[in-house]
This record gives sequence, C-alpha cells and structure tokens, in this order.
Amino acid sequence: MAQVPQRFFDALAVRTWCGLSLAALGRAREEIDAINVYPVADGDTGTNLYLTVESAVAAVEAVFAAHEVDEAPRDGSEAPRNGAGGPSLADAVGAMAHGALIGARGNSGTILAQLLRGMAQVLAARSDNDHTAGHGLQRALRHAAASARQAVAHPVEGTVLTVASAAADAADGAGGDCAEVARAAYEGARAALAATPGQLAALERAGVVDAGGHGLVTVLAALVETFTGRAPGPVAAPHARVESAVEEQCAAEEGDENGPAFEVIYLLEAEDAAVARLRQRLDALGDSLVVVGGDGLWNVHVHVDDAGAAVEAGVEAGRPYRIRITHFGHGDAHTTKAERPARERAQRAVVAVVPGEGLAALYTEAGATTLLARPGEPPASGELVQAVRRAHAREVVLLPNDAELRHTAAAAAEQARTEGIRVALIPTRSAVQGIAALAVHESERRFDEDVVAMTSAAGATRHAEVTVAERQSWTTAGICQAGDVLGLIDGDVAVIGADVSQVAATVLDRMLSAGGELVTLVLGDEAPESVADHLEARVREAYLAVDTVVYRGGRQGALLLVGVE
Repeated sequence: MAQVPQRFFDALAVRTWCGLSLAALGRAREEIDAINVYPVADGDTGTNLYLTVESAVAAVEAVFAAHEVDEAPRDGSEAPRNGAGGPSLADAVGAMAHGALIGARGNSGTILAQLLRGMAQVLAARSDNDHTAGHGLQRALRHAAASARQAVAHPVEGTVLTVASAAADAADGAGGDCAEVARAAYEGARAALAATPGQLAALERAGVVDAGGHGLVTVLAALVETFTGRAPGPVAAPHARVESAVEEQCAAEEGDENGPAFEVIYLLEAEDAAVARLRQRLDALGDSLVVVGGDGLWNVHVHVDDAGAAVEAGVEAGRPYRIRITHFGHGDAHTTKAERPARERAQRAVVAVVPGEGLAALYTEAGATTLLARPGEPPASGELVQAVRRAHAREVVLLPNDAELRHTAAAAAEQARTEGIRVALIPTRSAVQGIAALAVHESERRFDEDVVAMTSAAGATRHAEVTVAERQSWTTAGICQAGDVLGLIDGDVAVIGADVSQVAATVLDRMLSAGGELVTLVLGDEAPESVADHLEARVREAYLAVDTVVYRGGRQGALLLVGVE
C-alpha cells in the first residue's frame, strides 16, 4: 500500500519517517550485517542501526501518545493529528534525536544518532512556524553531515560520513519542496555509496560497499517515501560476494593481533569542557572514537584494549551509565582464520533479562544468555531478538523477568520464530521467578517438558520488592510520600513505612503466612548491609523449616527483591 505523502517537514512527517526507516532497516538488516567489514568485521551494523532507530521511534511515539492523552477532545470528535492538538516540530525532532542518542548501538548507530541530532538542531530552531519546506530540509541535512564529521575523532572517507556529505551536497543543488530535496539527497547518497569501495581498501578487498553508508541510504529512501508516498527502488550497490565478505576481510587481516580487543559504549552526563578532555584521553587509548550528543548528555563509543581505562575516563569526566563492553571474539577482524572454528548451534539456551550486574553474573554462571536492563531503561524488542540470536541455539527459553516486558518479549519471540528459532516465552514477572525457573532447567529433557517444569517453578514462586517512593502517589496500601519505603507483593504495594528492615520483615511475614520452603533475597547496592542478616535471623527464629539464600544484585533499582517458593 502506498504511503500518504507529507507536504512539509512537520511533527507528523517526523513520525512517518521514523516508522518507515525502522521498517526499511528491518528488511535490510541482514544484508547490511553481511557486508559489515569496516572498521571491524563483526557483522552487526544493520542490527545496530535498527536498534538505534527503534529507540528513536519509541521516543517519538511517546511524545505523540502524551499529546493524545493531554489534548483528547471531550465531545467525541477526532483530535487533530498535529498543530494545536499534537506535538510541535521541535517536540518531535527533539524526541527523535534524544531517543537515537540514548539507544545508539555500535559505530554506525552512534554516527546516525549524531546525524539525526544535527537535523533536529536546525529544525527545532524554527520557532516562526511548526513546519519547514525544502530549504529548511536542505539546511538540516547540511548541518547533520557537518556535525557527524565533528563527532568522529579521525574521519575516514568511504564511510557513512562520505555518504552523508554527498547527500547534503546533492540536496543543496535541488530546488522546490521537501520531496525534491529528499529525492536529490537520496540519489546523491546512493551514488556516493556505490563509490565507497574505491575509497576504502577494506571494502575493495571484500567486494562490498560501506555497511553504515548502506544503512543511511536506506534511511534516506524512507525520507523520500515520506514526502512522495512511494519508496524508491532497492539500493543498487555492488556487493558481489555478500555472504563471504566478513570472512574474506578477516582472512585479509590474518595475523593482525594489534587491533583493540573491546568495544566500549556508554551514556555520559558531563559538561562540554570535561568531554573535550575525555576525547583526548580516549583517542590515546584506542580507535574508532565517536562522541555524540550535547546539552549535558553524551553517547561515547570507542574500541580499546583496556576497557576499564575507557570507563574510568568516563567516571573522571562525569557520570557514565548504561555501560556496554563487548569483546571482539571469534570471527571478528582481529581473529585469524585458523582461530575461527565453525560454531555449531547449541540445541537449547535460556535468554533472560536481568536488572543488575550481580544477577547477570549469577544467571550467566547458570548457563543463561543475559540482557542487562538498567532501572528505568527497559530493553526494546530488537535488543531481545539480538540476545536470542547471540544465544546461537535451535531452541530458546525466554525469561523477561518483568511484567511490563511481556508484550515486548512476545514480539521478540515472534520475530525469532520467523528466523527458524523455536522460542518459548515464560512470563516471569521478577528476576526471583527467573532464578526458580533456571534452577529446574534441564537441557537434556524434551523442549516442551523443560518449558513446563520451568513455568511451574516460576509460577510457584511469589515475588516481592522493597523500594523507595520517588513521589507522592495513591497506592493500594494508601497514600505514600516521596522518600517512603514501599513493600510490593506480586506487583501491588502492600506496606508503606520509613525503615527498610521493618518494611522488608513485614513483607516477608505476609508472604510466608501462606507457606514456603525457600526464601530468596537479592540485595541492591543501596540496601543497608544489615537487612540480609536481619531477615535471615527472622526466618531462622520464626520459620524453622524454611531455608534462605542471599545474592548481591548490584544496581538493580529496587533495594531488595524477595522470592518465596
């Protein structure tokens, strides 16, 4: 079905463009992954770009959803989709840029986030009206290309930066409306993409175009569709040996042991001056350095041998969080061909979302593939799909460990099934239920029998948490104030108090009043040290037949997680 074209670049056009870009990258993801040979042949550029845009889409949709609630007409008529009844252009592009920034993955995803931020800076500054025509889009594309180059420590031609500059140059030469500008930018980018093998030796050796540039051309094709209602033809670019591109590039670099061993990515809250010093320090530590963002929030990406030093540099500059460290293992550009044995798929794996580093280590030790979810930062479906792929198994048991992730996990499971992976979703609502399920997991059993046993164990585990209220609100236990200690049992507030140990003890008593044989306690970093000892003593004294096990959860959001089996 043809897309209804937008005349101007307004909030609705931003929403349409983001949605079309995500769909297009979803279709092109595997092809882009397959031709990823630079700067590291790790085969994930398409996936990283998809996850980056998925985060942008989520942010834009949240802005529209907020306006639909706030501006809903009370007379039953249909609310306007833009203007007074919807978000402004500045709201929409700001959300797009922020979403891409916090969700950026990999080298190309980080650069794409800066391209979107550069466009947003120009479009949001147009306070005279709520939309822009072709000339405004031209300026946005020009500023985007320039800001992306500035974000890269050592720009290299033949990459996504070259493609972005060519798109801006072609757009500058176009006249007319947004449709003509978008079409010119797309054609200029496509021509530049086709020329990338002649600019970068790694691409020429593998017989492919730049993967990041291919992704940008895909995004610009979605921009054309936004304003014309029709997608341009498929990206016609040379990649004659797509399926073996990564392998050939690895072979060409056989014996190279000097490449950095780790990719380090984190969000950073810091001032501009501190980030300028950080750039210098990270540039001395490794390569592929890209630092994007501004206004106190940055996304840092670098390849290094000393991952700890890269994180410490962020700590000195400000507050790093959502830290991701990936080791370039078998099959990347720094592993010789002789060291890359074919990896057979495992028969079965468990993939779990966990809320803290301590639990991630516990789950990993038990054999699970983990996806770390920071407090207030739930993973997107694309990240869950990526974790399922990373498990590299024919059968996967998926543990979301959060009631609010059930629909996201279901979408990820459905996507994985289309790729030939058999996935069973166990709707665990807490990490303690996941621990119970993992404890009875036996990969030697038939898949259905294993899933039934794990589901039964999770369902037989009541869960609770102790946390601190962030604001005044109504709860099932009454009105709480900011700073109050809350005890939640099976997701509902059951206790409101002032002392962590007392609230935790009350929660535990209520849970054990219905019986139980095993109490699992998972302490967060901010929980008082005495809480575990106090609760263990209480169980020993009042519940003689009940055992207790204690784990350290790390930065898990809640002060304490409790499970009773």
